[in-house]
Amino acid sequence: MTLRYGMVGGGPGAFIGPVHRMAAALDGEWRLCAGAFSADADQSRGTGAHLGLAPDRVYGSWREMVETEATLPPDERIHAVAIVTPNHLHHPVARAFLERGVHVLCDKPLAVTVEEADDLCRMAASTGLVFAVTYNYSGYPLVKEARARVRGGAIGQARKVVVEYSQGWLAKLLEAEGHKQAEWRADPGRGGPSAVLGDIGSHAHHLLRYVTGLEVQRLFADLGTVVAGRAAHDDAVVLLELDGAVRGVLMASQIATGERNHLRLRVYGSEGGLDWNQEEPNRLRLLRPDGSVEVVHRAAGTRAPMAAAATRLPGGHPEGFVEAFATLYSEVARAVRGRDCAGADTGGGPTVHDPATGGDKAPEPDFPTVRDGARGIHFIDAAIRSQEAGAWIETDYTPP
Repeated sequence: MTLRYGMVGGGPGAFIGPVHRMAAALDGEWRLCAGAFSADADQSRGTGAHLGLAPDRVYGSWREMVETEATLPPDERIHAVAIVTPNHLHHPVARAFLERGVHVLCDKPLAVTVEEADDLCRMAASTGLVFAVTYNYSGYPLVKEARARVRGGAIGQARKVVVEYSQGWLAKLLEAEGHKQAEWRADPGRGGPSAVLGDIGSHAHHLLRYVTGLEVQRLFADLGTVVAGRAAHDDAVVLLELDGAVRGVLMASQIATGERNHLRLRVYGSEGGLDWNQEEPNRLRLLRPDGSVEVVHRAAGTRAPMAAAATRLPGGHPEGFVEAFATLYSEVARAVRGRDCAGADTGGGPTVHDPATGGDKAPEPDFPTVRDGARGIHFIDAAIRSQEAGAWIETDYTPP
C-alpha cells in the first residue's frame, strides 16, 4: 500500500522541500496528496498546481491544512506530514499534526529550544505516533556499514572521534543581499540561537552518535561569528568527552571558503580506524595499525544487512544524497505500516538473527527519531552555555 503524505513548506525558492519530494517518490512508498507550501497563499496554490495536486488539497496556511485534513475520511486523509519550514515553525506545526493523529517527518533541527524539543518528545510518546527527524546522512549505505563495524568491534575500543562539516556558502553576508536561504538561517528568531550548529553542526553530532553509539558527556565550545554584520554563529569548534572518556572534536563552519558540503567522520580505535567523507559517499576507508588502508566500496565488500538494504544500484553506479534521504522515507514507511496497517505487507529488506526463535526476523526500522532530534537541540544548548561561560559543561541528558 502506498502511503499518503502532505508537506508544509517547500514552496518557491526552497532547497530541502524538493529534495524530500524526490526522496519520498523514489521507492514508490509514498504519494504526495496535500500541502501548504508557503506562507503566501497564492504561492502555495501555485506550487500545488505545479505538482499536480487537487486544488482542494492545497492550502493557504498550515493551520488550514491541519484542520481540513482532519475532517477527511480515513482512506483520503494523509498518513504523515513532512515539515520543511524554517526552524522556528517545526514545533508548532509538528505539535498540531500530532494532536490530529498524523505521523511526522521533520527536517532538522527538531526545534529551536530545549523546551520545544522535550515537548515534542512527550507528545510523540503519548500518542504513539511515528516521528522521524531527517538526519539523512544516516541513510547512506557506507554510514550503516561504518556503524556495524564500529559497534561490532572491528576497530577495537574507540579512543578518538573527529567529525567535521565545512561549507563556504556563507563566507559573505548573503543575508544582506536578499538570499532567501541565508536570510532565515542567519536570523536567530527563525533559524535558532546558533545558525552553524542548527544547520550543519546538528548533522555532525547525529552522525557521530549514529556510528559510534557514544553520547556526549561533557563539552567545551568555541562559537564564533566571523562575517561582519551577521547576527548568528557561522563557525564552531567543540571539544567532546564521550562515554567511556573517549575524546572527540566536532568542527562546523559555513565560512570555510571554497568548501561545498565537506562532512567527514573519522573514528580511531585500539585496533584500527575508519574514515568516511560525504562528498565521496560510496567509499569507506578502513585504517590498519601498520598504516595500510582497505577501501570498502558500496555494493562491494559491505557486510551489514542494513547497508545492503540501503543499496539500490550495482557498484560503480554512484548513489548519493537523494538516495540516502529515500532510505529514511522507506524506513519510516515500514514503521507507519507496522503501526497502522495490521496484516499489511511491510515490504522486503534485510533480516537479522533472532536468538529467541533461532530464526531470522526483520530488524526494527532504522531512522532518526524525535529523541535523536531532542538530543541534538540539547547539544546545541549546551554548546551555547559553554561559550557563554567559557567552561566545560556537563551534558548528561535523557529525552523524556
